[in-house]
Amino acid sequence: MKCIICKEPGKLEINETARPEIAEGEAIIKIRRIGICGTDLHAFKGTQPFFSYPRILGHELSGEVDELGKNLQDFGIGERVTFIPYYSCGKCIACRKGKANCCVNIKGAGVHIDGGMVEYMSVPGESLVRGKNLSFDELALVEPLAIGAHAVRLAKVEPGEFVLVTGSGPIGMGIMEISKISGARVIAMDIRKERLDFCSSILDIDYIVDSSYQPAAKLKEITKGDWPTKILDATGNADAIMKGFEYLAHGGTYVLVGIQKGDICFKHPLFHKRETTLLSSRNATREDFEHVIDSMEKGWIKAKSYITHKIPFNKVVNEFESLTKADSGVIKAMIEL
Repeated sequence: MKCIICKEPGKLEINETARPEIAEGEAIIKIRRIGICGTDLHAFKGTQPFFSYPRILGHELSGEVDELGKNLQDFGIGERVTFIPYYSCGKCIACRKGKANCCVNIKGAGVHIDGGMVEYMSVPGESLVRGKNLSFDELALVEPLAIGAHAVRLAKVEPGEFVLVTGSGPIGMGIMEISKISGARVIAMDIRKERLDFCSSILDIDYIVDSSYQPAAKLKEITKGDWPTKILDATGNADAIMKGFEYLAHGGTYVLVGIQKGDICFKHPLFHKRETTLLSSRNATREDFEHVIDSMEKGWIKAKSYITHKIPFNKVVNEFESLTKADSGVIKAMIEL
């Protein structure tokens, strides 16, 4: 079967590799869609933490069941599925406390182990998630949306409160939509006008703030001086993250969803006087996946509108670098098999 390997930063290759063999407790999935995410783009550029080369990228995946190992007979051949692409050990302190999403020994597909830019992939049965009535395109968007759902759940977003989401990539957009489902008044902040226009016109986000022009004054105006009680960062940009501490309400919660390689600094008195709660949000759980699928089925999330580019599998190597350009216009690129 064919696979796409990131050999080193800036270099993708399409190669032949052996089709996986069926094993007990696992399923062979015929991959049908692969979403290209920030992790893949950062890996290509050489800026992704927790990463080593060479690596088969891809973890935003959907497909259909091709073979089933023993004890998985409640799934059907040909059934549409997605799956949770981070595999936990089940034994460490995090797993024992029900936080398998931040397992000490976690193995993320496409990051720590080879991922889904392949024709067929072997998946542990406990990671499978039923596709229900969703299309392959929609199912490949469940994982990034679940990242957002997990962050919103950690933040304990409440009806009526102001929630500022910094960064309007697909993860940030998912956070915005799921915060709206929770009843929050959502503020989208970014430096990219085209993304902010999308948030306003397509996602119906309540408030839009251009971070390049007096964002503090705008936030103060929107919240009538109270400032946002929840801020969720989806930029993964150190400067944006550190600036965010200044925008938080007293008693507020700041959740870091994006990740970058450097240190984060803040003024302790500013942090302390607000009695700030600072959290990081990593990956997602089955609960988050199920919440997203249910919300998509009900039409509460406009996920398919995120897809701006579709690329055939055999053209990915030639077209991938163009997706890293600032003027690409891409929100979500989807590989089709």
